[in-house]
Amino acid sequence: MFKVLVIAYHFPPLGLSGIQRTFKFVKYMPACDWEPTVITTGELSHYAIDKQLGKELEHTGIKVIRTKSSPPNENDIYKHRKNIPPEFIRKIKEKLGQVFFIPDTKVSWAKKAYNIAEDLIAKERFDVVFVSGPPFSAIHIFSRLKIKYNIPLVLDYGDLWSESYFRFHLTLVHKSLQKKLEYNALKAADKIIAANRKIKESLLNKFQFLTFNDVVIITNGFDPVDFESAQKLEKHNSRMRITYSGIFLLYNTPKYFLKAFKEISVESPDIAKNIELHFMGFFRKENEKLVRKLNLQEFIFNHGFVGHKDATAKLMASDVHLLMVDNKKNIESVLPGKIYEYIGTKKPIIGCVPEGAAKMVLQEYPSSYICKPDNVKEIKETIIRVYDHYINNKFPLVDDEYLTSLRRDFLTEKLTKEFQFLIKSEIR
Repeated sequence: MFKVLVIAYHFPPLGLSGIQRTFKFVKYMPACDWEPTVITTGELSHYAIDKQLGKELEHTGIKVIRTKSSPPNENDIYKHRKNIPPEFIRKIKEKLGQVFFIPDTKVSWAKKAYNIAEDLIAKERFDVVFVSGPPFSAIHIFSRLKIKYNIPLVLDYGDLWSESYFRFHLTLVHKSLQKKLEYNALKAADKIIAANRKIKESLLNKFQFLTFNDVVIITNGFDPVDFESAQKLEKHNSRMRITYSGIFLLYNTPKYFLKAFKEISVESPDIAKNIELHFMGFFRKENEKLVRKLNLQEFIFNHGFVGHKDATAKLMASDVHLLMVDNKKNIESVLPGKIYEYIGTKKPIIGCVPEGAAKMVLQEYPSSYICKPDNVKEIKETIIRVYDHYINNKFPLVDDEYLTSLRRDFLTEKLTKEFQFLIKSEIR
């Protein structure tokens, strides 16, 4: 069996959909004849601790090595969730972090993880090193490993780095430094994995030394085992249930969707009374205030943060899923990982999304209803059309063959084939 050293800051029992990309790769690697060893975070506080995902990790038997100390502004309390601050405070803290820590606030953690990696490499042989980003401090620091030990290095871009929508450059010096660090890391890499087409396009356009074959698209996906083992929840009424799973943060807001639904409740109360709006994750106090202001409390069900296993069960019990990405500058590459879990249920998806990666995925999905994210009239018309299809049983069917390429086991096999190509290249 081949060995791969996996570096991932975001890993169970941390929660939310972004955690699962690396975890599900690791889970299915042994079936592809690859033995992973994971270096990840030690004890820290986080607003999403998913004990269910943590138990799933334990059952895999995967070797996980955790750093002991935590990054800046984090507390050593792994068992407890910390509260999300009001959005304006969170934005200020995030921008300050990007001003004073290059490439990001996790750079001290990345250095500790690197020291652990060197100790491991001194004791055992690894065929490939796989580094997940963000945080991109890990990609930056671990590019040194390639230079020093000449082990094939694979970098996984779950999002963009220097050109990310989430990136804040205080000065041109900050921007130049970020680009230089990214340039050096990409130069050191043997293969770059991109989570969607827009990320690949951006990398190829920005770094001219990269060839088309240097960057391989391996999307996020869904784990069929999650749906097979999910508890079956019964619906106790015939109302159409629309469910949103995830967090409202920086790049999205339910404001326009809620305003559209408010108009429906006034203009077509007979339709509104037959719809429920369910939210899982972090709805945020700002949005709770908006619900009260619009007087929509009777339609809203806020479940708060739930573990992945319970979230899957609630998605399976829903009739329609909701995806929202705001219409903002440089948002094209943002693609919430939960879209693939939505797809895995084969349920219809209302996508309030702009041009970009999210819209491209929805356009390929047979049962999607796409509208502009900030057009209240269009969102309202979309909800009404979806409701009409619901009561008349006219939702488009999703073929199982379409889903095959989005299974986590299939995607992991695709990733490990890239590992194999690198090993063959090294031998030659």
